[in-house]
Amino acid sequence: MKISNNLVGLLNFLTFLLSIPIVVAGVWLSKQGSTECEKFLDKPVIILGVFLMLVSLAGLIGACCRVSWLLWVYLLVMFLLIVVLFAFTIFAFAVTNKGAGKVLSEKGYKEYRLGDYSHWLQKRVNSTKNWNKIKSCLIDSKVCSTFRDKYFNDTISELYKENLSALQV
Repeated sequence: MKISNNLVGLLNFLTFLLSIPIVVAGVWLSKQGSTECEKFLDKPVIILGVFLMLVSLAGLIGACCRVSWLLWVYLLVMFLLIVVLFAFTIFAFAVTNKGAGKVLSEKGYKEYRLGDYSHWLQKRVNSTKNWNKIKSCLIDSKVCSTFRDKYFNDTISELYKENLSALQV
């Protein structure tokens, strides 16, 4: 029992240490984030960091100080976290499953259409508010300008043979 408590305590100490840079990154994004894309992530990153910090503290205190009720709370929260992550994974597959892309003959990329995705995802992308955030992230990452610089001198037949990502298509 002592070894398992020490192992849980060590793992939670490492998790606590890892949560500190996550919180710092979230605070930095909220203060220094200049674009919509960066500001979109600040609150979720802070919430994730604080959540990890609190859960790891509960596990650390429960394991090292032998507080059994705190370990039970820790185990319950970890179980719920696993269930939520599992549900999110199923949700992500359900929302995007139909949009796998169609292979086009003599082209090095697949064709993606918004209509191939779930209605929920279509409504989110077609929303002006959400599209402005998506567009801001695409502009910040310079997807279009990088694409233009890389393929500007290609002919149409050369471009069709390129292995393009879903965003570049």
